[in-house]
Formats: sequence, structure tokens, C-alpha cells
Amino acid sequence: MTCKTFLAATMCAAACLTAVPASAQFQKPEDAVKYRKAAFTVMAAHFGRVGAMAQGKAPWDAQAAAANMAVVMSVHQLPFTAFGAGTDSGDTRALPEVWSKAADFKAAADKMADAMGKLDAAVKTGSFDNTKAAFGPVGGSCKACHDDFRKK
Repeated sequence: MTCKTFLAATMCAAACLTAVPASAQFQKPEDAVKYRKAAFTVMAAHFGRVGAMAQGKAPWDAQAAAANMAVVMSVHQLPFTAFGAGTDSGDTRALPEVWSKAADFKAAADKMADAMGKLDAAVKTGSFDNTKAAFGPVGGSCKACHDDFRKK
């Protein structure tokens, strides 16, 4: 399977999954927790590759950055469908504030999504400088959400 075929299949699967209401996706709360953790893991792996380039820890490769951002953009909203009722216990690092301050949590997720969209646009220019400038706000939004809504 080529990288482009894999990417197309991943994007199609992501689109299909986001079209299904979260309650229909998960039969048990622990399934939702596993799902969101897996989605965050995939997102972090590909975001980290772009970050390594943006921070000068890896050589700049515009094509690799674009391929990694395509995966990030396909999955970056998926974890947020899995914070439903009953998913606040078990093997999770989510703080109770995810549910008690749901509007704030949604605002943090929206801020990350907005910053991620700007990073994606910057990467698509093929410019290291544009990517570097757009990377910081995404990292900042991730950190802010982790600080407020994730156990240390």
C-alpha cells in the first residue's frame, strides 16, 4: 500500500467515524477511553514529526511535513468525540474538569483545532519559516489544555 493510498484510507475512515454520533460508536465507556487515547497517540506521533522539523531537531522536509499534517488533520478532532458520560473513570488521565467545565474544555479543543488549521495551511506553503511560526500556537494550545484538563 502506498503512502498516498494509506493516507486516503485513513482520511476516509476518519470522515466516516466523525459522521457517527459518539454515543453510537462506543458500547462501553472503556471503549471510548481506549479510542480517545489511541486517537491522541496517532495525532501526537504525527504532530511530533512536524514539531521536530519546526524546532530544528530534524531536517526540514516539506513533503514529509505535509504528509504528517494530513494525518493530523484527519484525526485531530476524533478524540473529542469520546469524552461522553461515564468515560471519566478507569484508565484515563482526564481530570473531572473535562466534564464539570465542559464549555471550557470545548473552547480549548476549538482553540487547538483553529491553531491546527493554521499550522496545516502554513505547512502547505512548503515554507519552513511559515511552519515554524504556526507551530508554537498549536503547542501552546495543547499545553494549556493538558494543564487544565489532564492529570500530571
